[in-house]
Amino acid sequence: MTILLVPYHQDERLPERTIPLAAPLGAETVEAMLPDGDVWPRLVALYERVANRVAERLAADDVPAVVSGDCLVAAATITGAQRAGSDPAVVWFDAHGDVHTSHTSASGYLGGMALRLVLGAHPERLAEPLGLRSPAERRALLVDARDLDPPEVDYLSRSDLRRCGVEELQEALPAGPIVLHIDVDVIDCGELAGLRFPVPNGPSRSTVVDAARRVLATGRVVAVDIACPWYPARDEHEIATRARLLDELVDAVRNSG
Repeated sequence: MTILLVPYHQDERLPERTIPLAAPLGAETVEAMLPDGDVWPRLVALYERVANRVAERLAADDVPAVVSGDCLVAAATITGAQRAGSDPAVVWFDAHGDVHTSHTSASGYLGGMALRLVLGAHPERLAEPLGLRSPAERRALLVDARDLDPPEVDYLSRSDLRRCGVEELQEALPAGPIVLHIDVDVIDCGELAGLRFPVPNGPSRSTVVDAARRVLATGRVVAVDIACPWYPARDEHEIATRARLLDELVDAVRNSG
C-alpha cells in the first residue's frame, strides 16, 4: 500500500501538519506547479499529477490511499484507476450530498459539487481535461449524506445514484471494482472538532472505520480516497485526534491486502 498525501484544499496549499499523518506511515507528497488564474486549470494541473501516481501504483499491483484536504481530489483518484485499466464503481462516504452543480449551489463551494462532477456535471471543467470517464449514476453509492440542500434532494429523487446509511452499506455495495471515498466529516462532529462543514447526529468514528473495513474486506477496492476538510488544528489535542483517525483508516487499507 502507498499513501499519497495531497496537501491541498482545492488549489490552496495547506500549512504543514494540517493533515497529520504519522511519520511511520511513509506518505509520499504529491505537489504541482499550479498556473496563475482560474481555479479549474489549477486543479487540473494538480490532479494530473495525482492521477498519474495512482495509475503507477496500481500498475505495480498496489492499492494507493490518497489523503487530501477536500473531496474534489476523488476525481483524480478515479481517473488514475481508469488509466490503470480499471472501471471502478464509487462508494462515497460523506455527511453531505456533494451533488450540487454551479447552477444549484447557493454558496458556490466547489466541494459541494464533487460527486456530481465525477458523475458528469460540467465535464469541460475536470472530466474532459483529465480524461475521466464518468461512471454511470447507478454505479455510485452515496453513504450517509444526512445534510442535503433542497436541490440535492430533488436531484437524488430523480437520479439513479443510490444512497444508504452506514449500517446498510454491505447490502448496497455496487458490483465490480470500487474506489472508496471517505470524507471524514461523515463522522459526527461531536467526535471530530474543527471541520469546515460540521454536521451533528452522525455515526461514530469507530462505526465509520468498521464500515470502511467491511468494504475493504470485499477485496474489490482498487484505490481509497480520504478527504480531510477541516481547518488547521487549534491545539495538540486536535492534532492527535486527527492523527489517530487517519492512522486507523490507513491501517484498514494496509490490512485489507
